[in-house]
Amino acid sequence: MPLYNQHPLKIYNSLSGEKEVFTPIHEGNVGMYVCGPTVYSNVHLGNVRTFMSFDMIFRYFKHLDYKVRYVRNITDVGHMVDDADEGEDKIAKKARLEQLEPMEIVQRYTVDFHDILDKFNFLPPSIEPTATGHIIEQIEIVKVILEKGLAYESNGSVYFDVVKFNETNHYGRLSGRNIEDMMANSRELDGQSDKKNPQDFALWKKAEPEHIMRWPSPWSEGFPGWHLECTAMSTKYLGNHFDIHGGGMDLKFPHHECEIAQNEAATGHTPVNYWMHANMLTLNGKKMAKSTGNNILPGEILNGENEFLSKAFSASVARFFMMQAHYRSILDFSDDAIIAAEKGFNRLMEAMDNLVEIEAADHSTLNISEWESACYDAMNDDFNTPILIAQLFEGVRFINLLKDGSAKLNADDLKQFTKLMHAFVFDVLGLENEKLLGANNDKLEGVVNMLIDMRNQARVNKDFALSDQIRNQLSALGIQLKDGKEGTTFTF
Repeated sequence: MPLYNQHPLKIYNSLSGEKEVFTPIHEGNVGMYVCGPTVYSNVHLGNVRTFMSFDMIFRYFKHLDYKVRYVRNITDVGHMVDDADEGEDKIAKKARLEQLEPMEIVQRYTVDFHDILDKFNFLPPSIEPTATGHIIEQIEIVKVILEKGLAYESNGSVYFDVVKFNETNHYGRLSGRNIEDMMANSRELDGQSDKKNPQDFALWKKAEPEHIMRWPSPWSEGFPGWHLECTAMSTKYLGNHFDIHGGGMDLKFPHHECEIAQNEAATGHTPVNYWMHANMLTLNGKKMAKSTGNNILPGEILNGENEFLSKAFSASVARFFMMQAHYRSILDFSDDAIIAAEKGFNRLMEAMDNLVEIEAADHSTLNISEWESACYDAMNDDFNTPILIAQLFEGVRFINLLKDGSAKLNADDLKQFTKLMHAFVFDVLGLENEKLLGANNDKLEGVVNMLIDMRNQARVNKDFALSDQIRNQLSALGIQLKDGKEGTTFTF
């Protein structure tokens, strides 16, 4: 029997404002779409927290034996500087400032994004589509919405008619907004806009002469609106009706609200059963912002090169710190907080090391079944990782009792306890035992140094074919050799 049948899961649905029992559209399968990064700069720590929350959720669904299709997009076009319909595309602006092609900017920061997520032990999504790879699909959706009379063309741009849509649907349901209130609080259009109403949003924008990224369409040479890409990619890979759509709390309005409107206009029904939103990360009690200098990049935590932290911290310590807060709670990042997290993480890893050495007894004095239920109860209550961690430290207490002989577990209970501790610590929370990683690195370094010695001997023997073969095969594994006056060194 799959684990999901034994452990009913409740998810907080932003659409209803309540925790609801999760019932997938197709039994045993989960379709989940999460809004990915706009790749015009280094990924910031707040983004990492959001993606880490959904990485944990992805991991837990897999742990419950669901087959998960997890789609997380890359926004590489059409995202305005002010997140509205006017202004300059973020990627195009960065390309102009750095005198590079827009796709050079996209490539640079997509690589950075993947590099950071790898360091923090993220699982890759099932599909990672790009906005520029789905222009045709976006154009087709615009055509359908136009045909239904819920959008209009104006000077080569196409806008979604929010007022018309709201006659039969509820624009603002996700964010709890009312269209009449929004209209009353909007400034009057100044006559320069192509929109009928301030609430209308772009489905397609005509490109100005200086706009670099542009594509042909039935209306103009231009580019899609920011909201449209997620509608196109989520429905292409998950269908017109799917289980979960996630993202940061800041995307609830207008981005996700506009997505719902587009989907309902195009398909005639609501697209998503469960909307999930991760909360923000602050730094020393204040909002993170590059403009104020109250900002730290994920890589700066790992190398210690910042003005906020007393030393460098490992990726697993940072991950453990973030898992100590519920994904819907605001989390404040500070030196004191991550130092405390490091102490807790080290205690947990020490216990995991000790667990390996515990031997089974002929009977049990600890109730593993009750502890197991408490762990699952925590995660099944809207992925409550802080409560899970509290239960894992109850497991640490068990390990200490077993180690000093004041408690016992029989073979079956010890096997189950060990299996679950490993599953929750490493598979679900995504933590890594750095001591073991370090030991593995030491062994790897020894093997590489042996191969360097073999290559040096091959060069002495003028066997350059073997020398090149060693270098090339190491390079294919991501290990780069560098020959210098002091000898040959290598980097992973």
